[in-house]
Amino acid sequence: MRKESFLWFALASSFIVLVFITVPLLRMLSAPSLASLWETICEPDVYRSIWLSLYTGISAALICFVFGTPLAYLLARSQFRGKKIVEAIVDLPIVIPHPVVGIALLGLVGKNFWLGRVMQELGIRIVGSPSGIIMVMTFVGLPFYLQAAKEGFASVSPRLEHVSRSLGASMFATFIGITFPLAWRSILSGIIMCCARAISEFGAVVIIAYHPMIAPVLMFERFQSFGLRYSQPVAVWLIVVCLLLFISLRLVGRSSKKINIGSRR
Repeated sequence: MRKESFLWFALASSFIVLVFITVPLLRMLSAPSLASLWETICEPDVYRSIWLSLYTGISAALICFVFGTPLAYLLARSQFRGKKIVEAIVDLPIVIPHPVVGIALLGLVGKNFWLGRVMQELGIRIVGSPSGIIMVMTFVGLPFYLQAAKEGFASVSPRLEHVSRSLGASMFATFIGITFPLAWRSILSGIIMCCARAISEFGAVVIIAYHPMIAPVLMFERFQSFGLRYSQPVAVWLIVVCLLLFISLRLVGRSSKKINIGSRR
Protein backbone atom coordinates (compact mmCIF):
# COMPACT_ATOMS: atom_id res chain seq x y z
CA MET A 1 0.00 0.00 0.00
CA ARG A 2 2.84 2.35 0.94
CA LYS A 3 4.63 1.45 -2.26
CA GLU A 4 1.57 2.31 -4.35
CA SER A 5 1.17 5.63 -2.51
CA PHE A 6 4.78 6.55 -3.23
CA LEU A 7 4.33 5.57 -6.88
CA TRP A 8 1.34 7.88 -7.25
CA PHE A 9 3.27 10.67 -5.50
CA ALA A 10 6.21 10.17 -7.88
CA LEU A 11 3.91 10.23 -10.92
CA ALA A 12 2.15 13.38 -9.72
CA SER A 13 5.44 15.13 -8.98
CA SER A 14 6.84 14.14 -12.36
CA PHE A 15 3.75 15.48 -14.10
CA ILE A 16 4.03 18.80 -12.25
CA VAL A 17 7.70 19.14 -13.20
CA LEU A 18 7.03 18.38 -16.86
CA VAL A 19 4.12 20.82 -16.99
CA PHE A 20 6.24 23.49 -15.29
CA ILE A 21 8.92 23.12 -17.97
CA THR A 22 6.83 22.61 -21.09
CA VAL A 23 3.88 24.99 -20.65
CA PRO A 24 5.89 28.26 -20.65
CA LEU A 25 7.93 27.08 -23.64
CA LEU A 26 4.87 25.96 -25.59
CA ARG A 27 3.16 29.24 -24.77
CA MET A 28 6.14 31.20 -26.07
CA LEU A 29 6.44 29.09 -29.22
CA SER A 30 2.75 29.47 -30.05
CA ALA A 31 2.41 33.17 -29.19
CA PRO A 32 3.99 34.74 -32.33
CA SER A 33 2.14 34.34 -35.61
CA LEU A 34 3.84 32.86 -38.68
CA ALA A 35 3.77 36.29 -40.29
CA SER A 36 5.58 37.91 -37.37
CA LEU A 37 8.12 35.10 -37.29
CA TRP A 38 8.88 35.54 -40.98
CA GLU A 39 9.04 39.30 -40.63
CA THR A 40 11.41 38.97 -37.69
CA ILE A 41 13.87 36.57 -39.34
CA CYS A 42 14.04 38.87 -42.38
CA GLU A 43 15.41 41.67 -40.21
CA PRO A 44 19.22 41.95 -40.58
CA ASP A 45 19.73 42.60 -36.86
CA VAL A 46 17.92 39.39 -35.96
CA TYR A 47 19.70 36.91 -38.20
CA ARG A 48 23.04 38.61 -37.49
CA SER A 49 22.49 38.18 -33.75
CA ILE A 50 21.44 34.54 -34.12
CA TRP A 51 24.43 33.82 -36.34
CA LEU A 52 26.75 35.55 -33.86
CA SER A 53 25.31 33.47 -31.01
CA LEU A 54 25.88 30.24 -32.93
CA TYR A 55 29.32 31.25 -34.16
CA THR A 56 30.61 32.32 -30.76
CA GLY A 57 28.93 29.41 -28.94
CA ILE A 58 30.41 26.79 -31.26
CA SER A 59 33.80 28.51 -31.11
CA ALA A 60 33.72 28.43 -27.32
CA ALA A 61 32.78 24.73 -27.34
CA LEU A 62 35.65 23.92 -29.70
CA ILE A 63 38.11 25.82 -27.49
CA CYS A 64 36.86 23.86 -24.47
CA PHE A 65 37.26 20.64 -26.46
CA VAL A 66 40.86 21.38 -27.49
CA PHE A 67 42.17 22.69 -24.18
CA GLY A 68 39.79 20.95 -21.78
CA THR A 69 40.17 17.37 -23.02
CA PRO A 70 43.70 16.86 -21.59
CA LEU A 71 42.60 18.24 -18.21
CA ALA A 72 39.49 16.03 -18.19
CA TYR A 73 41.64 12.98 -18.92
CA LEU A 74 44.09 13.94 -16.19
CA LEU A 75 41.31 14.33 -13.63
CA ALA A 76 39.77 11.00 -14.66
CA ARG A 77 42.99 8.99 -14.53
CA SER A 78 45.25 10.62 -11.94
CA GLN A 79 45.21 10.86 -8.18
CA PHE A 80 47.34 13.67 -6.83
CA ARG A 81 47.49 15.99 -3.87
CA GLY A 82 45.19 18.93 -4.35
CA LYS A 83 42.93 17.18 -6.89
CA LYS A 84 39.80 18.18 -4.98
CA ILE A 85 40.94 21.80 -5.07
CA VAL A 86 41.47 21.62 -8.83
CA GLU A 87 38.01 20.09 -9.31
CA ALA A 88 36.48 22.81 -7.13
CA ILE A 89 38.21 25.51 -9.19
CA VAL A 90 36.96 23.90 -12.41
CA ASP A 91 33.37 23.89 -11.13
CA LEU A 92 33.55 27.43 -9.76
CA PRO A 93 32.09 29.17 -12.87
CA ILE A 94 28.86 27.23 -12.35
CA VAL A 95 28.10 28.87 -8.98
CA ILE A 96 29.49 32.36 -9.63
CA PRO A 97 26.71 34.88 -10.49
CA HIS A 98 26.86 35.76 -14.17
CA PRO A 99 27.48 39.51 -13.77
CA VAL A 100 30.37 38.69 -11.43
CA VAL A 101 31.95 36.63 -14.21
CA GLY A 102 31.69 39.57 -16.60
CA ILE A 103 33.15 42.00 -14.06
CA ALA A 104 36.02 39.62 -13.26
CA LEU A 105 36.92 39.15 -16.91
CA LEU A 106 36.55 42.86 -17.63
CA GLY A 107 38.97 43.60 -14.80
CA LEU A 108 41.46 41.28 -16.49
CA VAL A 109 41.24 42.54 -20.08
CA GLY A 110 40.18 46.12 -19.42
CA LYS A 111 42.45 49.11 -19.81
CA ASN A 112 42.95 49.41 -16.04
CA PHE A 113 44.95 46.15 -15.90
CA TRP A 114 48.35 45.57 -17.47
CA LEU A 115 47.16 42.62 -19.55
CA GLY A 116 44.39 44.69 -21.08
CA ARG A 117 46.80 47.52 -21.88
CA VAL A 118 49.27 45.12 -23.51
CA MET A 119 46.52 43.55 -25.62
CA GLN A 120 45.31 46.99 -26.62
CA GLU A 121 48.82 47.99 -27.71
CA LEU A 122 49.06 44.80 -29.76
CA GLY A 123 45.78 45.62 -31.48
CA ILE A 124 43.88 42.77 -29.82
CA ARG A 125 40.36 43.94 -29.02
CA ILE A 126 38.39 42.01 -26.42
CA VAL A 127 35.85 44.45 -25.00
CA GLY A 128 32.99 45.00 -27.42
CA SER A 129 34.08 42.31 -29.87
CA PRO A 130 33.23 38.68 -30.79
CA SER A 131 36.52 37.66 -29.18
CA GLY A 132 35.26 38.96 -25.84
CA ILE A 133 31.98 37.09 -26.27
CA ILE A 134 33.85 33.86 -27.01
CA MET A 135 36.03 34.40 -23.93
CA VAL A 136 32.97 34.77 -21.70
CA MET A 137 31.22 31.78 -23.26
CA THR A 138 34.32 29.63 -22.85
CA PHE A 139 34.55 30.58 -19.18
CA VAL A 140 30.94 29.66 -18.38
CA GLY A 141 30.78 26.57 -20.62
CA LEU A 142 34.06 24.91 -19.67
CA PRO A 143 32.83 23.17 -16.48
CA PHE A 144 30.01 21.44 -18.38
CA TYR A 145 32.41 20.04 -20.96
CA LEU A 146 34.98 18.96 -18.38
CA GLN A 147 32.42 17.09 -16.28
CA ALA A 148 31.02 15.15 -19.24
CA ALA A 149 34.45 14.37 -20.71
CA LYS A 150 35.82 13.31 -17.33
CA GLU A 151 32.94 10.88 -16.82
CA GLY A 152 33.52 9.49 -20.32
CA PHE A 153 37.21 8.86 -19.69
CA ALA A 154 36.49 7.37 -16.27
CA SER A 155 34.10 4.86 -17.88
CA VAL A 156 36.91 3.45 -20.05
CA SER A 157 38.69 0.58 -18.33
CA PRO A 158 42.35 1.39 -17.58
CA ARG A 159 43.17 -2.24 -18.40
CA LEU A 160 42.60 -1.53 -22.09
CA GLU A 161 45.13 1.27 -21.93
CA HIS A 162 47.63 -0.94 -20.08
CA VAL A 163 47.32 -3.63 -22.75
CA SER A 164 47.90 -1.09 -25.49
CA ARG A 165 50.95 0.32 -23.73
CA SER A 166 52.33 -3.16 -23.09
CA LEU A 167 52.14 -3.84 -26.83
CA GLY A 168 54.42 -0.90 -27.51
CA ALA A 169 51.94 1.90 -28.21
CA SER A 170 52.79 5.34 -26.89
CA MET A 171 50.57 7.15 -24.42
CA PHE A 172 49.36 9.49 -27.16
CA ALA A 173 48.65 6.61 -29.58
CA THR A 174 46.76 4.78 -26.84
CA PHE A 175 44.68 7.85 -26.12
CA ILE A 176 43.85 8.43 -29.79
CA GLY A 177 43.27 4.77 -30.67
CA ILE A 178 41.64 3.41 -27.52
CA THR A 179 40.49 5.94 -24.94
CA PHE A 180 39.12 8.72 -27.12
CA PRO A 181 36.95 6.51 -29.39
CA LEU A 182 35.40 4.76 -26.38
CA ALA A 183 34.67 8.05 -24.61
CA TRP A 184 33.49 9.84 -27.76
CA ARG A 185 29.80 9.94 -26.92
CA SER A 186 30.43 11.55 -23.53
CA ILE A 187 32.77 14.05 -25.17
CA LEU A 188 30.11 14.91 -27.76
CA SER A 189 27.54 15.34 -24.99
CA GLY A 190 29.97 17.66 -23.25
CA ILE A 191 30.40 19.71 -26.42
CA ILE A 192 26.61 19.98 -26.80
CA MET A 193 26.15 21.02 -23.17
CA CYS A 194 29.00 23.51 -23.40
CA CYS A 195 27.59 25.00 -26.60
CA ALA A 196 24.09 25.22 -25.12
CA ARG A 197 25.36 26.90 -21.98
CA ALA A 198 27.44 29.31 -24.04
CA ILE A 199 24.61 30.32 -26.35
CA SER A 200 22.27 30.95 -23.40
CA GLU A 201 24.71 33.24 -21.57
CA PHE A 202 23.53 36.80 -21.02
CA GLY A 203 24.63 38.38 -17.73
CA ALA A 204 28.37 38.16 -18.33
CA VAL A 205 28.21 38.95 -22.04
CA VAL A 206 26.45 42.31 -21.62
CA ILE A 207 29.31 43.52 -19.42
CA ILE A 208 32.08 42.49 -21.82
CA ALA A 209 30.29 43.12 -25.14
CA TYR A 210 26.81 44.65 -25.29
CA HIS A 211 27.62 45.29 -28.95
CA PRO A 212 27.77 43.34 -31.21
CA MET A 213 24.56 41.81 -29.91
CA ILE A 214 24.07 38.11 -29.50
CA ALA A 215 20.48 36.85 -29.58
CA PRO A 216 19.83 36.91 -25.79
CA VAL A 217 21.03 40.52 -25.61
CA LEU A 218 18.88 41.49 -28.60
CA MET A 219 15.86 39.86 -26.95
CA PHE A 220 16.53 41.78 -23.74
CA GLU A 221 16.86 45.08 -25.57
CA ARG A 222 13.66 44.51 -27.53
CA PHE A 223 11.83 43.50 -24.38
CA GLN A 224 12.93 46.68 -22.62
CA SER A 225 12.17 48.91 -25.58
CA PHE A 226 9.03 47.36 -27.10
CA GLY A 227 7.73 44.74 -24.66
CA LEU A 228 7.03 41.04 -24.75
CA ARG A 229 5.43 40.93 -28.18
CA TYR A 230 8.57 42.01 -30.04
CA SER A 231 11.01 39.87 -28.04
CA GLN A 232 9.18 36.54 -28.40
CA PRO A 233 9.79 35.97 -32.15
CA VAL A 234 13.56 36.32 -31.65
CA ALA A 235 13.40 33.76 -28.84
CA VAL A 236 11.42 31.34 -31.00
CA TRP A 237 13.94 31.54 -33.86
CA LEU A 238 16.84 31.01 -31.50
CA ILE A 239 15.15 27.94 -30.03
CA VAL A 240 14.47 26.52 -33.50
CA VAL A 241 18.03 27.08 -34.73
CA CYS A 242 19.57 25.62 -31.56
CA LEU A 243 17.23 22.65 -31.69
CA LEU A 244 18.32 21.89 -35.26
CA LEU A 245 21.97 22.24 -34.23
CA PHE A 246 21.64 19.87 -31.29
CA ILE A 247 19.67 17.31 -33.32
CA SER A 248 22.47 17.33 -35.91
CA LEU A 249 25.08 16.77 -33.21
CA ARG A 250 23.03 13.93 -31.73
CA LEU A 251 22.78 12.30 -35.15
CA VAL A 252 26.55 12.55 -35.52
CA GLY A 253 26.95 10.88 -32.13
CA ARG A 254 24.53 8.10 -33.07
CA SER A 255 26.31 7.44 -36.37
CA SER A 256 29.67 7.34 -34.63
CA LYS A 257 28.30 4.77 -32.19
CA LYS A 258 27.16 2.57 -35.09
CA ILE A 259 30.61 2.85 -36.65
CA ASN A 260 32.25 1.82 -33.38
CA ILE A 261 29.92 -1.17 -33.01
CA GLY A 262 30.57 -2.23 -36.58
CA SER A 263 34.32 -2.01 -36.15
CA ARG A 264 34.19 -4.18 -33.01
CA ARG A 265 32.34 -6.88 -34.91
